[in-house]
Amino acid sequence: MTTTTESALTGPRPGAPGRPPEEQPLRVVVINGSPREKSKTVGLAEVMLETLSRALADRGIAVDHARVDVYRLGPAFTGALEREGIAPDIDEVLRQAEEADVLIAATPVFRGSYSGMFKHFFDLVDQYALANTPVFLAATGGGEHHALVLEHALRPLFGFFQALTVPVAVFASSSDFDGTRLMTPRVFGRIEMAVDDVLGLLELRERSEESR
Repeated sequence: MTTTTESALTGPRPGAPGRPPEEQPLRVVVINGSPREKSKTVGLAEVMLETLSRALADRGIAVDHARVDVYRLGPAFTGALEREGIAPDIDEVLRQAEEADVLIAATPVFRGSYSGMFKHFFDLVDQYALANTPVFLAATGGGEHHALVLEHALRPLFGFFQALTVPVAVFASSSDFDGTRLMTPRVFGRIEMAVDDVLGLLELRERSEESR
């Protein structure tokens, strides 16, 4: 159902860069909208996660991370029309996303938009759970003309949740990969720019919380 590395995602939301290393690790959750076990979308998301984790480690911040593969969630997920009464194991996965400190939302492009299972996952997420949560947007598609999905589909979706979508979103086309391995330096550079945005949003959130 999920692929989780390091320890379980537990504890209160930590602060941003600069906090003492003994505090709870930052919780980063990847939502993978691909319908395949091995895919370019997963390859892109893994690079994004690795780059973010490395940048945080350079600042003395530990990371707990998990990946939710929506295609693995099964009939209890696909048949759910609302959150109330949903199977406990599916509710637990939804809560992983809702309690993340940073969300990486990655999907392949189908018919000019995100995948159906990806959208269904967020149809079940609580309307206010992602407010002020930094969201790292990513998509893969056959060609550059699909890149508009980031601004015309993904960003409005997370705007509904009042999430803090990272200003720099990342798109990679089929030509940017060798199989499922990301190869193009331009895309790596864009990921690094987006990671800088994530760090900025975390620092902004910390200052906002300290001023309350």
